[in-house]
Amino acid sequence: MSNTVSSPLSFNTMRSSTARAVAERDAILADPGFGKYFTDHMVSIDWTKEKGWHDAEVRPYGPLQLDPAASVLHYAQEIFEGLKVYRHADGSVWTFRPQANAERMQRSARRLALPELPAELFIESLKQLLAVDAPWVPSAPETSLYLRPFMIANESFLGVRAAHRAAYYVIASPAGSYFAGGVKPVSIWLSTDYARAAKGGTGAAKCGGNYAASLLPQQEAHENGCAQVLFLDPLEGKYLEELGGMNVFLVLKDGTVVTPELSGSILEGVTRASIIQLARDRGHDVQERKVSVQEWRDGFASGQVVEAFACGTAAVVTPISVLKGAGFTVGDDNAPAGKLTMALREELTNIQYGRSPDHHGWMMRLA
Repeated sequence: MSNTVSSPLSFNTMRSSTARAVAERDAILADPGFGKYFTDHMVSIDWTKEKGWHDAEVRPYGPLQLDPAASVLHYAQEIFEGLKVYRHADGSVWTFRPQANAERMQRSARRLALPELPAELFIESLKQLLAVDAPWVPSAPETSLYLRPFMIANESFLGVRAAHRAAYYVIASPAGSYFAGGVKPVSIWLSTDYARAAKGGTGAAKCGGNYAASLLPQQEAHENGCAQVLFLDPLEGKYLEELGGMNVFLVLKDGTVVTPELSGSILEGVTRASIIQLARDRGHDVQERKVSVQEWRDGFASGQVVEAFACGTAAVVTPISVLKGAGFTVGDDNAPAGKLTMALREELTNIQYGRSPDHHGWMMRLA
C-alpha cells in the first residue's frame, strides 16, 4: 500500500555523463559493503530566508563547493536521515515508512534552527533520485540501497545565529547484508564516563554532533572487545538510553517487551516504533518506561530477563548476547539469539522485502 503525495516544486534532471557502465555497477552490487560506493546521481534543493525552497534538481553525484565561512563548518548546523530502498521479487522498488523519516527530519530541523522541508518534498526527492538510479538497488538477499538525506547551513557568516541559507541533499549507497555470514549476537559496552546527550540538548534530533559525541566511547567499547556502546541517562547515570546508533529492548520471561521511554535525549527510531507495533500485534505487553542497568543485571541473574536486542535502520534488529561494564559482565558470548528477537526481525524484513503482507501501510513504491 502506498500514499500519494505531490511536490510543490518541479525538479530539473541533469544526467551524469560519467555514469558507471553496467558491468562496473554490477561488480559493485555484487559486494557493496556499507557506505563505500555511491550512485551516479544526487538530489539538491536550495533554501534562503527570502525565497524559501527552490532550485530542486537531480544532478550528477559529486563534491560540494563550500565557502570556508559556511555555518555548518563552524556551528555544526546540520541534520540527516537514513532509510533504505528494497527491490521486491517482481523487480519493483520500495521504501519503508518515509513519512516518518520526513517528520523526524522536520523535528530535527526545528531543534537545529534549520528550515523545515515539507514532507511531500522529502518524499518526492526520493522518487526523483530513484527515477534515474533505480538500477542501483541490488536484488541479492538482505541487500538494499541506503538513502542519506541531509541538510546543511551553507551561509557564509561567522556570527552566532541561525543561518539564512541552507541546502538539502540526498545521496544513495548500495548496502550489502549487515551481517556477513548471518545474524549473530553482539556484545555491548556500558559507558559510565560519557553521556550521548543532555537533558534539553539535541539527543532527540538526528544530527552529526550526537554521533561525534559517541565516537570516543565507541572506541572504548572496541578496546574492551565489544561491538557497540550503550549510554545511560545524563542526569542520574543509571537508566538505559540508547546505543551509539540504535535503540535497545529487553524481553522478560513472561513475554513483556521493555524499552526506554523517549526522554528528549533518545532518538525516536523508526525501526523502534515498528518493532513496538509488531510486538503488540503479537499480543505482547510493550512497556516504554525507565529501565535501569541494575534491572538488566538482576533480571539476567534471576532469569527474569531472557533476551536483549538493539534496532536501527542499518542492522534492523541486532541480538545482544553480553553487556559488559567496568568490573562486570552480564550474559554469555556463546548464547544464541533470542526467539522473539529473531521472529520480530524476520517479520519486519519480510514486510520490507515484500515477502509478507503490509497490514500497516508502511511501504511506499518509489520505482
